[in-house]
Amino acid sequence: MAKSIDVSVIAPPAYLDAFVAQEPARVHHVAAQRVLTDAAYRAFFHREAEHGAEIIVDNGVFDLGHSLPAADLIAAARAVDAREIVLPDVMRDGPATIRASDEAAREILDLSDDFRLCAVVHAADDDEWLRCYEHFASADYVGTIALPASRRPAPEPQLCRTRWAATRYLEDHGLVEERIVYRLLGLGRTGHLELVEQREHEWIASVDGAAPVILGAMGIAMLPGGPYEKPSTPRIENLGPIPEDRFELIRRNITVVREAAGSTVGIAEARS
Repeated sequence: MAKSIDVSVIAPPAYLDAFVAQEPARVHHVAAQRVLTDAAYRAFFHREAEHGAEIIVDNGVFDLGHSLPAADLIAAARAVDAREIVLPDVMRDGPATIRASDEAAREILDLSDDFRLCAVVHAADDDEWLRCYEHFASADYVGTIALPASRRPAPEPQLCRTRWAATRYLEDHGLVEERIVYRLLGLGRTGHLELVEQREHEWIASVDGAAPVILGAMGIAMLPGGPYEKPSTPRIENLGPIPEDRFELIRRNITVVREAAGSTVGIAEARS
């Protein structure tokens, strides 16, 4: 089996110490809008950066429906010593994603070139997916390319709908760029089981996901060998208080995901 993939666990702000802290600290995806509005959240990830974590600031599109302005993204990134900013994207729309990312990159770079910029590949069909990918892979401003999770099964493996098919295509056709960092965004319809396959690709750096926390809070165990069946779940910000008697299940779920990814990172003891 090939290299490991770093796993960034997403949890409600009240549970960062319980589930998100990493030992050793490796990589975290953080929400820019929460960095700017939540002092405890900001302080937690600043500490993780001090312990060596690579902090990636997301732009707010998924949560807010729109990206934060460039100046706010830079302010959030600086507040947590982030190394990377995720550019805005538009679900299932390659041309709109390219326009949004190109514009945001220009605005950010006009203010600062301190951060690696991450572009997300989206498309409605496979031709559009390839055009979107090739645009970002050849763009000077792109330092990272992220591939979103596969949510619904396609009738046959499609690059735009089946992430393992996309990563296999990139490798088989010599389209992986050495200068670019590659990330997976979220756990898809096969959950942690996909990560076993994705570890065949030496060039995938990380994946983030809230599934182990959300499912554990609902009393659902993620089994190492599957099957992975995810019922309808709330968004992480709507999860509500998590009973303490679910904490151990959540931690087991996180371990299952990390083992599938080949990661030996653990949950750190609370840091002061």
